[in-house]
Amino acid sequence: MGRTILIIEDETAQAQILKYNLESAGFETLLADTGGSGIASARAELPDLVLLDWMLPDMSGIEVCKTLKTDDDTKTIPIIMLTARGDEDDKVRGLTVGADDYVVKPHSIKELIARIKAALRKSGSDDETLSFADIVMNIETYRVNRGGNDIKLGPKEFRLLKTLLGRPKKVWTRAQLLDRVWGTDIYVDERTVDVHMGRLRKAINKGGRTDLIRTIRGAGYALDESS
Repeated sequence: MGRTILIIEDETAQAQILKYNLESAGFETLLADTGGSGIASARAELPDLVLLDWMLPDMSGIEVCKTLKTDDDTKTIPIIMLTARGDEDDKVRGLTVGADDYVVKPHSIKELIARIKAALRKSGSDDETLSFADIVMNIETYRVNRGGNDIKLGPKEFRLLKTLLGRPKKVWTRAQLLDRVWGTDIYVDERTVDVHMGRLRKAINKGGRTDLIRTIRGAGYALDESS
């Protein structure tokens, strides 16, 4: 289970190629086909990195980049701009508004993945572990422990916990959790989230430990020591 990449690309074929190759390389992906929806997705989902096309139907990638880099919630997310514009002035313009890297189309998938990994390393987003309170998750080995005791989780519960650990205290709606854990291309009833969250709670609270998962009625869930 890798880091989450938000792909903001209006050409469906190109977006699907990127999605396939990134997921084959172990990343999770989110898709947006306009600048506006990309900004909204970045703010709601807080991906680990954004792949941003320069030419979008509603606004330029430059505008999207500037917006994300001036927003307190998203300003630390690395942004790699993808564009057919290879002029030096365009590259300088992209980097000036905050882009972390600039890749000219057509590009090698291997090179793009290498640049993504480099950007994640630079931002500190490629850490192998996530933690909150006494819960520690190793993303590379799929191991979770609490207070030094191993916790066994199913795939969906692991993904749910990974999402919660990625932004402690953030309230995740059921719809957001469905998109993160089950994907955006299948229909799953929102009540399914409650079932799997119940299983997650049971696993991490085994032995009478403090419940760190807070349920917000009518909203969703958050990882919070004040739960």
